[in-house]
Order: sequence, then C-alpha cells, then structure tokens
Amino acid sequence: MKRIDICGVPVSSTNLTNACQAVDSWIQQKKKSYVCVAPVSTVVDCQRDQDYRKVVLGADMVTPDGMPLVWLAKLSGDKFIQRTYGPDFMQAFCDYGQQKGRRHFLYGGEEKTCQQLINVLKQKFPDIEIAGYYSPPYRSAHFREEQKVIDQINQSQADVLWVGLGSPKQDFWMVEHRDRLVVPVIVGVGAAFDFIAGIKPQAPKWMQKSGLEWFFRLCSEPKRLWKRYLVGNSLFIYYISKDFIKKSLSKPS
Repeated sequence: MKRIDICGVPVSSTNLTNACQAVDSWIQQKKKSYVCVAPVSTVVDCQRDQDYRKVVLGADMVTPDGMPLVWLAKLSGDKFIQRTYGPDFMQAFCDYGQQKGRRHFLYGGEEKTCQQLINVLKQKFPDIEIAGYYSPPYRSAHFREEQKVIDQINQSQADVLWVGLGSPKQDFWMVEHRDRLVVPVIVGVGAAFDFIAGIKPQAPKWMQKSGLEWFFRLCSEPKRLWKRYLVGNSLFIYYISKDFIKKSLSKPS
C-alpha cells in the first residue's frame, strides 16, 4: 500500500473499501497486524515523542482520519486517498465482515458504552459476530494488561480487536500487547465507541467533510479538548510549514 510522507508520518493512501479489504486479507493470511487511525494530533505527537513515532512507523496501515491529512496528500499528487474516519472504518468493516463471519472483540470504553455499542452494531448489522468485550479501568498510557484479560481475548477467537482508548494510549497498547495476543488484526479507533453508541454527538457530515469536526468537538467538550485542538492545531500548522520549507530548500534548483 502506497504511503504519503506528512512530516515524517507515513499516511496510507487508502479509502474505506481498500482499508476493509486490507484488514480482511490479513485475517485470511493470519498475519498479525495493527492499524493506527491518524488524526492531526497523531502527526503532532510524532514530532514530540520519538517512542510514539516508532509505534506509528511500525503500523501496517496508518489511515487518514483527519481531513487536513487528506488535503495534504492530494496536494502532493495522490488522487486515490479518501478520509478513513475511525467510526466509519469500524462500521464499514463490521458490514464487510458479517458476510464472511468475521468475529469482533471490543476493548475500551465504559461498561455502559460497550453494551450500548454492541446493541447498535447488532441493530445495524444483524449477522455480526461479537466475540466479546472488555471495559478497562482508567490507567496511564503504559501498563501491562492482566493475563486473565489477555486470555479472555485469545479464547474469544476474534478475528479483529477494536481498541477504543484514544491516541496515543491505544497505539502504545496495541504494540505492547500484540505479542501476547493471537488475534490477527488490532485496530485503534479512538472515540469510535462513544460515537457509534450515541454516547457522544458526532459533527454534521458537512463539518466532517470541510475539516471543521475539531471545532464541533471543541464546542462539545471544551474543558477536555481545548489543548488538543487549539494548541495542537497551531503546532500542526507550524510543523507542516517547517516541513514544507525544508523540502522546498532540499529540491535541486
């Protein structure tokens, strides 16, 4: 799969259909893989945390979750890439996978969120196979999961493990636990559990397409998200500008 370099982050040139096909092929091959769903904050965090950068660089696919990443890829000449938004990606594969009997395990979110999410998924995709779920307590970014939880996931015989802890915590979790897991594919989907379950409101489609979802989320949760969006977006513009100047100067005259 082609990658587009955005400030050193290898964003995959993909779309929902292509991403679903890639995940399913890894399941068929029993190829242990992990997918990072990348919003703008992923690019910013990779500039400031080299350990996190290594995690993202090692991913089998880095999907363009944020519209600015899609715009930058298109400016570089890529005509194939489309936004592969976490909640849409998860639901697209749930639909795609129900035709093939793929089994899903849900890790993350509160207990009520997981239960509501399962209800919604079963309503939308009647033939879906939910192999199990686990709602972990709040913990720091780096922690070793209890063996009984690992056993629960392994014994479920899931084909794909959806991790909803938010970035970068979920990405570290995937890398730090994949060797203990037998599930072929692990995908970090951020707040997808809350959005699909209807716990938190999603931005209108027009705001999503125009790159204004961040503003909707900031207005919905200002205390929690102001730093991520106001500071993070400013840093993103800075890093992109810096990278553009660097690449321009390195081009032969």
